[in-house]
Amino acid sequence: MKFVAYERTLQGTGASRRLRVAGKVPGIVYGAGEAKMIELDHNALFHALKKEAFHSSLLDMEVAGKTEKVLLRDYQMHAYKPMVMHIDFQRVDETTRINKKVPLHFVNEENSPAVKTDKCLVNHVMAEVEINCLASQLPEFITVDLGELTKGQSLHVNDIKLPKGTKVVTHGKPNPVIAVATLPVAEEEVAAAAAPAPAPAPAKGKGKK
Repeated sequence: MKFVAYERTLQGTGASRRLRVAGKVPGIVYGAGEAKMIELDHNALFHALKKEAFHSSLLDMEVAGKTEKVLLRDYQMHAYKPMVMHIDFQRVDETTRINKKVPLHFVNEENSPAVKTDKCLVNHVMAEVEINCLASQLPEFITVDLGELTKGQSLHVNDIKLPKGTKVVTHGKPNPVIAVATLPVAEEEVAAAAAPAPAPAPAKGKGKK
């Protein structure tokens, strides 16, 4: 995905305020060399931020006729206006190893035994995972196939099929759950009500002296 940025020379709060009034967004590119101050067209950037790939893939940034590979690292929005206030990018190359959160795309949920046969609900516990990989191998998303999911089954991070050279970063959490199939609450309540009540314990009578 490609976008155009422009070199920025003026810094400071006043300069950034004037940029925003003019429909521009101040930003910075860092990593693999000197940091570079940039500005971007606000409307083009605002629409780009709505695209999933802009957040989770390697981007081609053109500045002054030269193109370099970058990753979106951070951006700030106005407290209540639909306005981008600032944006940060990281300059990378094919040898740069990165940690980056990528979205999970769940497929075949409706064809799983849990949903098709047992009418379960599938709770997507995680919508994204953090992965470690070379920048050149960064996937836009990771597909999670739910086609074999059964009633009561949980799918964990270790069950995900990852691209070659990619591993999930769990920050010490052992094999977190990413999805689980459960019965609808109403059905669980009906099942509990229909279950036979346990037999009462026999009363303890007083023995004859």
